[in-house]
Amino acid sequence: MKNPNNQLVQIALVVDDYDKAIDFYTRILGFDLIEDTRINEEKRWVVVRPQGGGCALLLARAANPHQATRVGDQTGGRVFLFLHTDDFDAMYERLIIHEVPIVRPPSEEDFGRVCVFEDVYGNLWDLIEPKA
Repeated sequence: MKNPNNQLVQIALVVDDYDKAIDFYTRILGFDLIEDTRINEEKRWVVVRPQGGGCALLLARAANPHQATRVGDQTGGRVFLFLHTDDFDAMYERLIIHEVPIVRPPSEEDFGRVCVFEDVYGNLWDLIEPKA
């Protein structure tokens, strides 16, 4: 039996405000806004993606108090998302200019340069420039 060709194309990220999330991911991280469609008075379908492509984020506003408790803590405080870059210095400088909290400063690891930063909600990200 042939295995199907599957791809992970989106991850839902619970946020508290669509516009605040769009601003952070597009203006500060430089992602592209792929879609922003109003579904009803309260719900929008908002998708952002790094300019280099890859997996997109569906920015899903918390719909109830239980979901709201997960904003910024979807993984219990572990690094949640991994952003690869081909220009670590430029991306790191962008984070600094926009006063994005750096949780762990840049370091050289076997796999490349890495730092850990927090997004606007407190989710932890690895910024990685993989070794060639």
